[in-house]
Formats: sequence, structure tokens, C-alpha cells
Amino acid sequence: MTASTEPPLQLERAGAIATLRFNRPGALNAIDVPMATALLAAVRAIASDDGVRCVVLRGAGKGFMAGGDLATLRADPVQGAKDLLTPLNEAVALLAQLNAPVVAQVHGVAAGAGLSLMLQADFVLAAEGTRFNLAYINLGTSCDVGASWALPRLVGLRRALEIAMLGDTYTAQDAERLGLVNRVVPAAELDAAVQQLAQRLASGPTQAYGHMRRLMRASFDHDLPTQLAAEGEAFVACARSADLPEGIEAFHAKRPAVFQGR
Repeated sequence: MTASTEPPLQLERAGAIATLRFNRPGALNAIDVPMATALLAAVRAIASDDGVRCVVLRGAGKGFMAGGDLATLRADPVQGAKDLLTPLNEAVALLAQLNAPVVAQVHGVAAGAGLSLMLQADFVLAAEGTRFNLAYINLGTSCDVGASWALPRLVGLRRALEIAMLGDTYTAQDAERLGLVNRVVPAAELDAAVQQLAQRLASGPTQAYGHMRRLMRASFDHDLPTQLAAEGEAFVACARSADLPEGIEAFHAKRPAVFQGR
């Protein structure tokens, strides 16, 4: 078999929207070390580019991502896990610190590390017919890529334990009901729905988005006085930006605000 010359991950840019496309369709985009390394490099590039105001995660071919590449783990389970998780964890941590909102466009299957990565997004739109399975327990391992952090926050501890420890498969409708995804749309409409959302986010107040997403994530670890102080600091930082004065002027002029994201 001839090895693919395609990169394992594609970073595409359309205006202020950066799309990260997992690109191992023959393996249902199972993430191997080259893809994990490429993901980290792409996220670093996005983090250094103030022009990016929305990030979209999606998969090529028939699915979003089927999980980690088992061949990597089969050859050497311990070293393979370390080689995969080191760049993956750094990429996830960096994604969480971006000002740009992150949207996951999910179809086909999101399993294992694919589901874990999906959970890190701020918004998830899924095609009808998508299947979801955290899957780790079926291989005899615990979860990774931030699933144990994100899942209880999204669905509650008891439901998170059920999803993680039973290893069941969920439909797109199940995922919407549980709060794993924001919206389920017909497969033929998924591209348009994601682009509409991404364009809306990319034209918003990007610095305010960044403060908002970090405040929400930190709130579970803070008491109320600490969170109030963090909110105050974030609000003052937004007040120093160009977007708050524009928002105020637009409100008084009864027109849509034109935010610059800075």
C-alpha cells in the first residue's frame, strides 16, 4: 500500500476563520503521533495570529474522529501513550486559552480522543446520524485529552460516570439531550450551519469572547468572591479595548456594532 502524501492535519484560513481539518480519512481520522504533532503546531500558529477570530474543528471523509490510533499503542503501549498525549495535551491547553471561540463540526463518528477533543469546543454542531462513544473503557483504559475535566461540567458527575464507565454508544439525539452537542442538523446542512455560526462568532468582540470562555471554565474552581474579582478584572480589560466603546455607540445609534476584535 502506498503511504498517503496528504498532511495528517490541514490548517485552512478563510478570512478570520481558521479551520483545523483532521485528515486521515482512511483511518476515520484516528489520531497518531504525526497528527498530534501537527495539531499542536497548528494551534500554536493560530495562537500567534490575532487575525483569527474563530476556530473550526472538523474531520475529512466519513467521520469526525474515531479516537487514538491503536497501532501506535499496540507497538509500545507506554511510550506510544506518552508520544501521543504530550502534544495533544499541550494543544488542548492552548486551545482553551485562545480568545477565538472554538466550534466543532461533527459527523459520522466521534469516539475516544475524538469525543474528548469535541468536548473542548465552545460550540458543537452535529449531523444527524452521528454516533458518539467515549470508548476508553472498552479498551481497558481511562480517558484522556481533557475528557474527565469537560464531561462532568457538561452533563454532571453521575451522568459523566455512566458515559465513561459503561462505554455505550449514543445517537446524535442522545448527545443533544445530554448537552454534549448544541444542535443536531441534517447532514446536508451541516457545512452551512457551521459556517453561519463561525461567521457570526468571527465578527464578534473577540477579546470579550476570550475573557468569557476563560471565566466560565474557571468558575467551577472558584468561590464567589474569587470569581467576582476575576469578572471585574476581565470587564476592565474589555473596557480598555476598542470594542466596548463601539458597542455602546452602536447601541445608542440603534445599529449593529462593527467589532474589530481588539
